[in-house]
Amino acid sequence: MLTPGTEISITSASSLGGYRLRIRFTDGHICDINFEPFLRSSRHAAILKFLEPELFSAYRIEWGNLVWGDYDLCFPLEDLYENALAESPLQAVAENHPQYGA
Repeated sequence: MLTPGTEISITSASSLGGYRLRIRFTDGHICDINFEPFLRSSRHAAILKFLEPELFSAYRIEWGNLVWGDYDLCFPLEDLYENALAESPLQAVAENHPQYGA
């Protein structure tokens, strides 16, 4: 668990196949995350498009964050650190954003 007030960032991410990534943080913590359940549970094209293997594999680390596209997909660092994508506020934001059909 991340200690409150601790500043972290991502130092590297590597593919484990499919929609799984191994993420390393500045404090040495390593987390293997399966993004597939999160992506498949979405109802919006803006998120569902990352089920395309080419788009999903085009992630990068920018300013210590894991991002896809022009920040089309980016998760709170704490959610990644704790492997808590199911509780991520990103899903609720996307579902209520007018651009995505809410």
